Amino acid sequence: MTTKTKARKFRIRRTPGPQPASDAGDIGGHGATQAAPESSAHAGAASRPQPAQSAPRSAPRPESGTAARNNPDTPLSGETDSPRQISVAEDIDAIRREGLTGRQLRMARRMAQKHGLAPTSDFDAVRLLRAKGIDPFQRTRLLELVTTNGARTDGAAAGTGRVQLPQTVPAARTQLPSTEVTTADRRASEIMRIQRDIGRRRRRKLALLISRLMAFVFLPTFVAGYYFYAIATPMYTTKTEFLILTADGLGGTGLGAGLLSGTSFATSQDSIATQSYLESKDAMLRLDADMGFRELFSQDWIDPIQRLDKDASIEKAYKVYSKYVKLGYDPTEGVIRMGLSTPDPELSRQFSEQLIDYAEERVDQLSQEKRLDAVETAEKSLADAKAERRAAQERLVTLQESSILDPEGAIANIRALIQNAELQLQEKELALNTQLNNPRPNSAKVEALRSQVEVLRSELEKQQARLTQATEMTSSLASQTAAIQMAQADLATADMILQSALETKRQSEIEANKQVRYLTVSVHPVASEDPSYPRSFENTVVAFLIFAGIYLMISLTASILREQVSS
Repeated sequence: MTTKTKARKFRIRRTPGPQPASDAGDIGGHGATQAAPESSAHAGAASRPQPAQSAPRSAPRPESGTAARNNPDTPLSGETDSPRQISVAEDIDAIRREGLTGRQLRMARRMAQKHGLAPTSDFDAVRLLRAKGIDPFQRTRLLELVTTNGARTDGAAAGTGRVQLPQTVPAARTQLPSTEVTTADRRASEIMRIQRDIGRRRRRKLALLISRLMAFVFLPTFVAGYYFYAIATPMYTTKTEFLILTADGLGGTGLGAGLLSGTSFATSQDSIATQSYLESKDAMLRLDADMGFRELFSQDWIDPIQRLDKDASIEKAYKVYSKYVKLGYDPTEGVIRMGLSTPDPELSRQFSEQLIDYAEERVDQLSQEKRLDAVETAEKSLADAKAERRAAQERLVTLQESSILDPEGAIANIRALIQNAELQLQEKELALNTQLNNPRPNSAKVEALRSQVEVLRSELEKQQARLTQATEMTSSLASQTAAIQMAQADLATADMILQSALETKRQSEIEANKQVRYLTVSVHPVASEDPSYPRSFENTVVAFLIFAGIYLMISLTASILREQVSS
C-alpha cells in the first residue's frame, strides 16, 4: 500500500494587467465568484465543491495577443494563492477525507447558519465551526437546532426568505495571521476549565442517577424489607407425604394389568383425582365448615396484606386457600406431597390431618363404587345362569315324557337278554345230549332238560321279536333322540355356566369385603417450630432485583425513544 505524496498547492492566474492588492488576499481564492451549491445532499455523501473560474478583470489588452506571447520581452503577469488560502484548502481536504456522512454535513451547515456564519460549502461549514471551537456533531448542539414550535433559530430564518442551501457570498478581504500567541498557561487554564465543566456535568448526572435509583429502586426495596422484617405475619408450614396403594392379589387381569400392578402407574388416576379434590373448592368448604378456615385468616393480628376480610366471598377465600395449600404429585414414585401454611403451627397440623381424612374418604368412595359394580354384575350373571339351567332342564323333561326314555338302552337290554338266553339254551342242549348218550339215560332228567330247552327257545324267539320291534321303532324315534341329546347338552352347558357364575359371585363378594384402594401416610404431619414465611433477607433481595429490573427496562426504553426522537 502506497501513500500519496502531499504537495503544497499553488494557484496562478494569468492576467494581462496588474492585480489589485486587495484581491490577492481573498479567502478560498474565489474573488468575486460564487461557489456552486452542493449537489445530491439527500444521497448520503457530500460532493466536492466546484468553484467557478474567475472572470478576467478589465485591463488594457495588447493589440495582438499572438505578438505578445511571441515577444520574449513581454513579462507574464498573474497572482498566486496566499498561505491562508492554501491552509483553508488543506483543511477542507482533510475534512473531506474524514468520511463524514451527508446527515452530518447537513447538521454542520445548519449549525453554521445558526451561529451566523456564511460557509461556501458543507465542508467549509465544518471548518468554520471548528475554528470557532464548536463541535458540530455534539448532541446538545444538535438538539438546539429544533425549537418547541418547530421554527428555525438560525440567522437566515429571521429574514424575509428561508435559506435551504449555502448562499454565495463574496470572499473576505485578505486577513493576516493573528498576532495573539497561545501560551502554556492559557492552554492549561482552558484544559482546567474543560475538566471542571466535565466534572460538573458528571456530578450532575451522577446526582440525577442516584436520585432516580433512590426513588424507583432503593425506596421501594426499603419499604418491602420493612414489611418483611417488621409487619409480615409469620406462617408455619406443615409438610405431609402420602400415597395410594392397591390391595395385594387384586386388580385387573391380562398382560397390561400384570405389567402395571406393581408400579405407581396402577394408581396414577386415583392419585391425580385425589390431588384435584384436595385443591378444589369442595375441600376448602368442608375444611371451613369443620375447622373454620376463613375465620382463622380473618383474625385482626394478621397483617393487612395476608388478612382475609370477614365478609369475604368464596372466591377470595379459595384464592387464599390455593396460596397456602400446595400439593404436588410425583408420577415416578406415586407420592403426593402436601404443604399447608397457617399462622398457628398447631392449626396447620390439624388442617393437614383433616385434609388427609378427606382424601382417604374420597379414595374409599372411588374403590367402593368399583367394588359394588363388580358385585352387582356377578349377581346378575348368576341369576341369568340359573334361569337358563332351569329352562334347559324343563325342556329335557318334556322330551323324555313324550318319547322313550332311552331307545338305545332298551335295544341294548334286549340284546343282553338274547345273549343270555342263547348261552343257557346251549348249556341245556349239551346236558340233554350228554344224558341221551348214556346207555340207560334217566328219563326224568331227560324230560326236564327237554322242557328247559323248549322254554329257552321260546324265550329266545320272544326277545328276538322284541329286538326287531325296537329296531323298527328306533328309526322312527331318531329325531326325538337327537332333540333329547341336544337338551342334555344344553343342560350340561347351563350347569357349567351356573357353576362359573357362583364362583364369580363368591370372588366378587370376597373382593368387595376387602379395600381395593387404600391411602397410606408415609410422612405424618408435625407442627413446625420455626416459620417458613417470611424469609426476610431472601424476599428483600428478590424485591430489590425486581425493582432494579423494572427501572433498567424503563430507562433503556426511554433512552431508545430519546435516540429515535433526536435522530
